[in-house]
Amino acid sequence: MRASWSAKGNLLRYWHEPALWARALSEMVRYDLLYRLRGLRGVRESMGRRPETGGVVKASRICRVVDCVSSFYWKPLRCLQRSVVTARMLRANGIQAEVVIGYRANPFLSHAWVEVGGRVVNDSSTYQIELQPLDRF
Repeated sequence: MRASWSAKGNLLRYWHEPALWARALSEMVRYDLLYRLRGLRGVRESMGRRPETGGVVKASRICRVVDCVSSFYWKPLRCLQRSVVTARMLRANGIQAEVVIGYRANPFLSHAWVEVGGRVVNDSSTYQIELQPLDRF
């Protein structure tokens, strides 16, 4: 999905936080390189430990910036990449974030999202109800 007018408006809203959107872009590139070189195992290992303290930047603001910057990224982001980038940025800001990969067997569906304190922060909470957790990291 390419940049929409609403995404461009959101980018302008966060333009005064260049460090936040630059971090989001660098995390997207980092994920692409790491996944290509080391696969999912390398991505999981790069997540590191979860922080022990609360964050300075609100989780909702980080999620909106990641969504906005991803619409300008050179290739479409899948749910796993978007979730890993979001979780890494949340953890960098002291927020305990966890990437969850869920699935439904019939008809098959899989999806990844980010939870903070058991609450979905970067996607619809219906995935948490509809899908069976397969992995958390």
